[in-house]
Amino acid sequence: MLKFTGSECFRQRLVCSTLTGRPIRIDQIRSKDEDPGLRDFEACLLRLTEKISDGCVVQINQTGTCLRYRPGFVLGGSNLVHNCGTSRSIGYFLEPLVLLAIFGKKPLSITLQGITNDDTDQGIDTWRTVTLPLIRKLCGIEDGLELQIVKRGARPGGGGEVRLRVPVVREVPSIKWTDEGMVKRIRGVAYSTKVSPQNTNRMVDGARGILNRLLADVYIFTDAVSGKQSGNSPGYGINLVAETTSGCYVSSEACASYRQGQGKGPSALQGQVAEEVLVVPEDIGKHAAAALLEEVHRGGVVDGCHQALLILLCALGPELINEVRLGPLTPYAVQMLRHVKDFFGITFSIRPENDHGTIFMSCVGVGVKNLGRRAT
Repeated sequence: MLKFTGSECFRQRLVCSTLTGRPIRIDQIRSKDEDPGLRDFEACLLRLTEKISDGCVVQINQTGTCLRYRPGFVLGGSNLVHNCGTSRSIGYFLEPLVLLAIFGKKPLSITLQGITNDDTDQGIDTWRTVTLPLIRKLCGIEDGLELQIVKRGARPGGGGEVRLRVPVVREVPSIKWTDEGMVKRIRGVAYSTKVSPQNTNRMVDGARGILNRLLADVYIFTDAVSGKQSGNSPGYGINLVAETTSGCYVSSEACASYRQGQGKGPSALQGQVAEEVLVVPEDIGKHAAAALLEEVHRGGVVDGCHQALLILLCALGPELINEVRLGPLTPYAVQMLRHVKDFFGITFSIRPENDHGTIFMSCVGVGVKNLGRRAT
């Protein structure tokens, strides 16, 4: 049994434990906070893991500061429904869900309810346009990996709904991805719920005011949702994706309410709730455009939000050399390197590339195979 301390990177530990079959124990979970123990979204993630698994055992002490998790067998399932609550967005649950489901016995079909876009986790649009195509490419999935947005839901009321379909794979193929290419076009989507549709156009104007100085091929769609498909709370935001000549996708996003203490995406190791500050639509567009240019400047075949995912897929690959090119590592990616070493015994070789400030990372995969998948 592996032992950990603290609540950081809870999803990474849960995924690695399930994929390797190694039980874990986590002590001192926010033991020094005024409200110690597991948060409701972490308990919700455990319930979701139990829903798609068979035989997993979860033990939590009375104060919630100690967790024992013994993984079971990932089954998958069809027509499942899970309410993700309103503490964290659906993007928080998608990362461990997809990684576990592709190694399940049967394909997964599930409906997730909750917040679709916020300023803490990856939004649904980023998952649909960047993350899922990335997983399709690296895992060799031709068909069946889909994410459909049924309803959008903003903070704090949520009310969003998405439908996810995940096929199963036998194993992850070898990964060799070092050509980052040059940006050739930028696409995006500006969305709004329960507010004036003009907000989407204003966000587009703010983003294009920056991006058109550098590139002519910029097209941003608008999605102004109203009625039953708009969830329970007003909100608006924008998602941008830069596509390179080598097939890489670099993304950024911003939304109307910005939590100063939590940071953006999985790079924030410890969230600290702060007051929400509303920003005018033009500034939302400018913020997303500036963040996209920053990600492009950092370099690498993926942006900072997807570094940890790429590292884990390299570790799960066959017992061959897997090599990727990344920009400066985020704290979340560094934690993934540590967990990969703890669970799989894999150490990455890191070679800096000084001309562009990127690094080449390589490892010999552990060769994880999906033994539950039916042979065809």
